[in-house]
Amino acid sequence: MSRPLRVLVAKPGLDRHDRGAKVIARALRDAGMEVIYTGLHQSPAEIVAAAVQEDVDLVGLSILSGAHMTLVPRVLQGLREAGAGDIPVVVGGIIPPEDAEELKKAGVLEVFGPGSSTEEIVDFVRREIGGRVESLG
Repeated sequence: MSRPLRVLVAKPGLDRHDRGAKVIARALRDAGMEVIYTGLHQSPAEIVAAAVQEDVDLVGLSILSGAHMTLVPRVLQGLREAGAGDIPVVVGGIIPPEDAEELKKAGVLEVFGPGSSTEEIVDFVRREIGGRVESLG
């Protein structure tokens, strides 16, 4: 018996623009996933703690502030230090292509830019994360 995918959607840092995060959270929920939205102004440590506490299958970070090269590595490091480095992380926001490649090299599974559709993101999560969860039983 399969269970719904559990996704944490988080807004790290001082970014006040969360409409995109809420749209993605709603799209994932409407696709049958359990979504936990942390709200605005979360520190990397708070995001890691929520991910571990909620036992999520995926962390989605929404960043529009330009602080992605500082905040995302801190979340990745925090997950590793918490023994949760196997939780995949995806990032959405205005991320320059060269930064997206660096984030992927650091361990981010995928980076979604402003032109990404909700269908594209839902399909990616189902394909990439759904298969991992089913293989875990």
